[in-house]
Amino acid sequence: MTRTDPHPASDEHRSLNEFLDFQRETLLIKAEGLDRAGLNLAVAPSTLTLGGLLKHLAFVEDRWIQSRFLGRSDDELEPWGSAPWHDDRDWEFTSAAGDDPDELRGLYRSACERSRRATAGRGLDELVASPGRNGELWSLRWILLHLIEETARHCGHADLIREAVDGTVGE
Repeated sequence: MTRTDPHPASDEHRSLNEFLDFQRETLLIKAEGLDRAGLNLAVAPSTLTLGGLLKHLAFVEDRWIQSRFLGRSDDELEPWGSAPWHDDRDWEFTSAAGDDPDELRGLYRSACERSRRATAGRGLDELVASPGRNGELWSLRWILLHLIEETARHCGHADLIREAVDGTVGE
């Protein structure tokens, strides 16, 4: 798997998307080739796992782009719509342990692709279709920056977890 460095001189929309794609690929590289045991290893004292990070970031992509930005109902987005959120607020993290490794990677790739398609050609100043609880109206620019921030932060976690799994460090 390879990552593409963001172009050094492009417009804002392209730059944001390329930096986000770079971070998305970084997470996939960290999870590449691992079986269920590898994806479920946590580094004490944390309970974070690579599988949980893949599923969480798939949820984050769908929540921000599909639900907030496009205004789709949470109920129509699976596996999120039927998840038992009232019983387990961290369901995406905890349920990943029972998921097939290839399906987890596929879930994340699919969510990223849906996000790419949904934001292609859209204006960065365009506001969400579904406001937050307090009436917040985020711009696409804000959402893309938030996705970069959250994905990059979790890639740092993924670095530590992957090293604990099998000693793999770097990219």
